[in-house]
Amino acid sequence: MKTTMLVAFLALAGAAAADGPPADAFRVLGEPPEGARITPFLQHQLDRAWRQDDARLAAFAGLRTEAELLAKQKAMRAALLELIGGLPQTRTPLNARITGTVPMSGYRIEKVIFESQPGLHVTALLYVPEGPVSKRPAVLLPCGHAPDGKSFKNYQEIAGQLVARGYVVLSWDPVGQGERSQYWDPAARKSRYNLVCGEHAVLGNLACLAGTSLSRYEIWDGMRALDYLLTRPEVDAARISITGTSGGGLQSAWIGALDERIGVVAPSCYVTALPMRMANRIFEDPDTDPEQDPSGLVAAGIDHPGLLALVYPRPLVIASAIKDFVPIEGARRTYRELSTLYGRFGKADRVGFTQGYHGHAYSPENRLAAFAFLDRWNGLPVHEGLATVALLDAETLRCTPTGQVRVDLPGRSLPELIRDDARSRPRRGARDFKALYDGAESARVASWPVVAESAERGSRGVIAWKALGPTVSDGIHVERYRVGHSGNLTIPVLRIYGDGAAHTTTILDLALDGKVGPDTWREIVKLVEAGHDVLSFDTRGAGETRMRYKAESIDDPTLVTAGEAEAYANPLSGVLANQAYNGLLSGRPQLFEMLEDAEIVARFAREVLHVKALQVAPRGDAALFADAVVAVVPDTTLRGGGSGAFRWSEALATLREAWPVQYLFQDGAAFDLSKP
Repeated sequence: MKTTMLVAFLALAGAAAADGPPADAFRVLGEPPEGARITPFLQHQLDRAWRQDDARLAAFAGLRTEAELLAKQKAMRAALLELIGGLPQTRTPLNARITGTVPMSGYRIEKVIFESQPGLHVTALLYVPEGPVSKRPAVLLPCGHAPDGKSFKNYQEIAGQLVARGYVVLSWDPVGQGERSQYWDPAARKSRYNLVCGEHAVLGNLACLAGTSLSRYEIWDGMRALDYLLTRPEVDAARISITGTSGGGLQSAWIGALDERIGVVAPSCYVTALPMRMANRIFEDPDTDPEQDPSGLVAAGIDHPGLLALVYPRPLVIASAIKDFVPIEGARRTYRELSTLYGRFGKADRVGFTQGYHGHAYSPENRLAAFAFLDRWNGLPVHEGLATVALLDAETLRCTPTGQVRVDLPGRSLPELIRDDARSRPRRGARDFKALYDGAESARVASWPVVAESAERGSRGVIAWKALGPTVSDGIHVERYRVGHSGNLTIPVLRIYGDGAAHTTTILDLALDGKVGPDTWREIVKLVEAGHDVLSFDTRGAGETRMRYKAESIDDPTLVTAGEAEAYANPLSGVLANQAYNGLLSGRPQLFEMLEDAEIVARFAREVLHVKALQVAPRGDAALFADAVVAVVPDTTLRGGGSGAFRWSEALATLREAWPVQYLFQDGAAFDLSKP
């Protein structure tokens, strides 16, 4: 018996040796702690955003005259339009029709369908007070995130309460919600994604690659909704307001800022300071929602205060919730800025703020305050309380026979429109990817000195390294290095090489999920046995630098059952996706952060390990990453020629719905890194 056990033990030991070094040989920093936390990478993103916010505050503080403010508005409006890819230049026929009417007590609801762009159908409800036709004030009521869109009980209630005060109200389904699913499966009678934020994530990511934003299409839907409203004989064009909550608050802010036909703007549960939102979104509201994050909105010195400064001198009231996941302190901060700005030029009475002690909702208390503000600026009498509204089921309020425009009506899907818009824009010639990488937010890694960690650990503008000891397994050496930079960031690096023979090449091993480990050891052994050295590392947010937190979403239940790694990388609601959106807002996309890490490792390799040149070898989905490294890091070549499972231009052309979120890149389809 003892002999048998000894043989089995020796066999297992031999198998373990053949499989490579123990797990500890691959660890540089150690396994990250579990749970929600501000990781060094997240803190790095927030530090950049707050530096940008400091610059924005200084620019706003320098506005001393109204003429200077108006000039600043003009510049910000142009910048905003550039960020979202502009707006359509032609107001095409609305082809509006009424498909039904629902009589209510004191008003009627008309079911309306119009085309905001040719073939892009918008389903809407028009609430009209009873009585003789006369010019009345009107309210645009964009809907927030709800699967049933305009039929959601809260939007019915808000519309009914406004119509009871004398307003004509138009409420419409945002694309990807209600009757406007873009990924509807008629057999399953549901979308392939959730109709809260899921479709928005897919649509918005595609728009990002096309150089636009989902917000561009939502804003245009709202502007065309106003065009329709102004065709109605009941509507007074001089008294138009807009209000909505959550995603409807977003639309209220953007449409109100960019369409000066709107007289009073009242966003609810949207306004904050974006660096604060960047800090808490992973933990409080992880569903990615790209229309909230146009690329460069913080970097351009705009943020929510700049967006809402475009409303000046028109009246503006902000409604917020103290217990909201949208940070209330950010809303208060933005209100104080705008109040000061309005007051500086004698218009302090035109800006208001209301805050309720509750969660994310347009509460009755906030409605009372916001509606009173609307009434005052629209010349309506004072109203006491809020009307009780009879609520209808979604089927009763359908504008289409089955409840889905993509089933019932001919036309185009928004993904097709996004692709076609990109094709129709004038060609701008070849885009210089390296110039963009070396742009305003670049860390200028090429100029940093490389020093021993003991002298410079924690410094900025320095690459500080430390050797942590080797492991040898079957003649293969694994050396571990800690490479610090940017004050609080660390890159775990492994150098892997064989005994004896001269090493012909050094391979820079790239993978989106981090450096080599026991599960990928055999791939590296083949390179070493062929006479190569290998360098492998974790990019920021991957491997040992990741956040070991599983985002939980009420809108995407699949995250709850997914494993940690799958949930982390989920492009719709994962931790990594939220970090990617933070990067877009602050003008340094995730891919550029990863490229900085690769450039730092290359500097370390040349100056410490005396490597002359690096061959870049991608694993898994890292082909595009490898092409980007070769494009920006000197003395690197791509091993084995061309690469590529994923290309931005191909993703747009084929309307690809999901890809590694690290590749989310504004106007990516204009680049083709595989070409010399």
